[in-house]
Amino acid sequence: MYATLLDEGTYLASQRTMYRILAASAEVRERRDQLRHPAYARPELLATGPRELWSWDITKLKGPAKWTHYHLYVILDVFSRYVPGWMVATAESAVLAERLIAATAAKEGIEPGQLTLHADRGTSMRSKPVALLLADLGVERSHSRPHVSDDNPFSEAQFKTLKYRPTFPDRFGSLEDARAFCAAFFTWYNTPSPSTPPTPPIPSASSADHPRRPRSPPRFGSARRRRRRCHLSNLHAGLSHGA
Repeated sequence: MYATLLDEGTYLASQRTMYRILAASAEVRERRDQLRHPAYARPELLATGPRELWSWDITKLKGPAKWTHYHLYVILDVFSRYVPGWMVATAESAVLAERLIAATAAKEGIEPGQLTLHADRGTSMRSKPVALLLADLGVERSHSRPHVSDDNPFSEAQFKTLKYRPTFPDRFGSLEDARAFCAAFFTWYNTPSPSTPPTPPIPSASSADHPRRPRSPPRFGSARRRRRRCHLSNLHAGLSHGA
């Protein structure tokens, strides 16, 4: 167009001005049809208090013989890191998961619309009995994104805390042994540790000889400590218990 107008002896504006006007009207684009990718925002679930966001998962505990395992079901409150419900069974089952979730929700007094329950994309997590139960309880479902291995980080971190304990055995002799160990562990895990007393200041011979270092600013503000932002799943926006 610019060259055609010049051939006709007409000068309206420079080339850059013409492109700027066309861009303001969204008229500057690739002439061929191309797929345009919108800006991707990683989904988030935000817990601002206990009993708003729970995460649950299943891990295996080695049994007394090779190729034998017990299955540990754990429900974790993302905000407080409290474990409101757990169970050790001989198999992974959607029916058992449904019973655990129902009993835990009843014990914690979960109201419809209060809670979001996040899990990975395992068969028990996406099963129809669990889905129907959550619908009846008014609990929002959330699952990890496909092919994303770290979308359930809080449950995975809790399992690591369990299995890296010095007293964690290589194998459990029986189902009762596994349940007894987990009962002791979760009692310890859910019990707040006493606060560490402040360290008394070390007296110095002279403040001039030992100047005091300036106090470092806090890393996070109080508002940051009151919130836990969870990069978890394909966001089914919604919203688990504190100690």
